[in-house]
Amino acid sequence: MPEARTIAVASDAAGQRLDQFLALQLQGVSRSRIQLLLDQGDVLVNGERKKPSLRLRGRETIAILGEPHPPPLKAVPEAIPLEVVYEDSDLAVIDKPAGMMVHAGSGATDAARNRGTLVNALLHRFQSLSGAGGELRPGVVHRLDKNTSGLIVVAKNDRAHVALASMFAGRRVGKTYIALVHGALKSEKGTIAAAVGRDPLRRTRMTARPTQNARSAVSHYEVMRRLDTRFGKFTLVKVRIETGRTHQIRVHMASIGHPVVGDTLYGAAGQLTEAAWGRVKALKREPQRLRLARNFLHAAGIEFVHPLTRKELNLKSPLPRELEEFLARLERVG
Repeated sequence: MPEARTIAVASDAAGQRLDQFLALQLQGVSRSRIQLLLDQGDVLVNGERKKPSLRLRGRETIAILGEPHPPPLKAVPEAIPLEVVYEDSDLAVIDKPAGMMVHAGSGATDAARNRGTLVNALLHRFQSLSGAGGELRPGVVHRLDKNTSGLIVVAKNDRAHVALASMFAGRRVGKTYIALVHGALKSEKGTIAAAVGRDPLRRTRMTARPTQNARSAVSHYEVMRRLDTRFGKFTLVKVRIETGRTHQIRVHMASIGHPVVGDTLYGAAGQLTEAAWGRVKALKREPQRLRLARNFLHAAGIEFVHPLTRKELNLKSPLPRELEEFLARLERVG
């Protein structure tokens, strides 16, 4: 049994829950980590396992057998197929599928959360990547959301990483996306210039409303196709972004009343329901429903000058099959 860390419970702590007491005593240790220690039986009160809801009486001795601060995760190689659009000795451009995280989050607490990411696949494919992003993010210069597909640039060495990061920061990389949004946009072209910051009320979201941490963000959109279907009106747009803020396109389109299809975080419906037109009623059938298990957002193009060879790169990615099929189904009933 590992050497235990002991905490003497003062008499004035009487009445506190065990888990709440530990959260106060173990500064910098997350509540989820404390819960894990309790679930694993790594916390003993007077030598016995107790529930997190135990009310302390004061003067107990608590022994912590596990390590409150787990060792930092390090990304490991996994044999996951990758679609490589471009590769040389300094960098590669990958066509990432929707549903794949780019890397494990910094708050990851177990090895299971450090599996199935783009980084795991990159390490298996290329073996050597830049280390400038840290052990959890080797090669990662910029990111795409988990449910966004398309082109992403990765660096194979630190020299390329530093140069690419400078190019992204200096807005010298052209990024084009294709999105399907709810509703009919009034204009054929437009620009959304609205700062994006963390939503103070819902921390998993970003917002275009003024916040203390908001950063400038600019998106230019152009209508590609308009759809008037039994599921409602939609607009297929091409979006070019000058900046690369978290959730930028999703936030910007939602801010003007046109959320990206499938993006329930920013107001899109979880599924599309056929409008109850007279013909539907006449046929005496249930309205049809469509659901997209991802966001209809795809990083379709990226343009930049290779930071080391000075070669001009202009790379494209077609819409994934699931998005093409969704469009076809949407229009087939229109």
